Amino acid sequence: MLAERVKTWAEEWKQQGLEQGLKQGLEQGLEQGVSQGEAKLLRRQLVRRFGALPAWAEERLEQAGEAELEVWADRVLECATLEEVLKDPT
Repeated sequence: MLAERVKTWAEEWKQQGLEQGLKQGLEQGLEQGVSQGEAKLLRRQLVRRFGALPAWAEERLEQAGEAELEVWADRVLECATLEEVLKDPT
C-alpha cells in the first residue's frame, strides 16, 4: 500500500515537472518569436527607408533585445539616417 502511494506520488511529481517544463518552454518560445517578429518588421522598414542594410546594421538587429527594437522602431519614423536610428538607446 505504501509502495503504491510512493509510486503514485512519483508519477504525479513527474507529470507536474513535465507540465511546468512545457509551460516554460512555450513561454520562452513565444517571447523569442515576438522578438524575431519585431526585428523582421523593423528590418523591412529600415530597408524601405534607407536601402540595403550594411553588415554592421544587420548585426545590431540580430543582437538587439526587445527594448532596443522598440526604441529603434520609434526612431525609424523620426531620424534622418540609419546611424541615428540604430544608435544606442538612451
